[in-house]
Amino acid sequence: MTTFFSCAKFGTNELGLQSKMTVYAAIAGMLALMGGIVYYASLDNPQLEQLEISLDNVSVRDVNKLDNTAKLEVTFMVKNPSDKTFTIPLITYELFADGKSLGSGQYSTEDISMPGRAVFYSGVEIPLDNTFVLAKSNVDGEVYESVLNDQVSDFSAKGVITAETSWSIIEKEFETG
Repeated sequence: MTTFFSCAKFGTNELGLQSKMTVYAAIAGMLALMGGIVYYASLDNPQLEQLEISLDNVSVRDVNKLDNTAKLEVTFMVKNPSDKTFTIPLITYELFADGKSLGSGQYSTEDISMPGRAVFYSGVEIPLDNTFVLAKSNVDGEVYESVLNDQVSDFSAKGVITAETSWSIIEKEFETG
């Protein structure tokens, strides 16, 4: 009887080792698969980095004299010179008027699924509009009045633009003007 239990015990240990090796092989296979997916996704990055962004227009849309705020319409032109199709979920930027900071703004379509966003096919240039709220309390009074009276000779922006494909996402710093 003892011999039977000894063999059964020995067989269980061997089977346990074989099961462990199967689990280790499965884990190694999954890690290799995940590494392959990350590598494949990163192949898009050089083409996404080619995107071009410029500040096309800044105009006063609405002035609230009670709150001393103004809504500016900021238009960025985004161009896709590459062969890779992408969308733009986010542009974060700081807006300047004649070199003086007006504050920070953000264009965002992150809450919209990819099929609902503007699609940048190869060679396409699309304007992206954003509302920027300028508060008189955040800037010099003279700068605020010059923006309202259309006396700014040069608007510029600097920030980060995010481009996204179904496999990849990049963030690219930019400076306009």
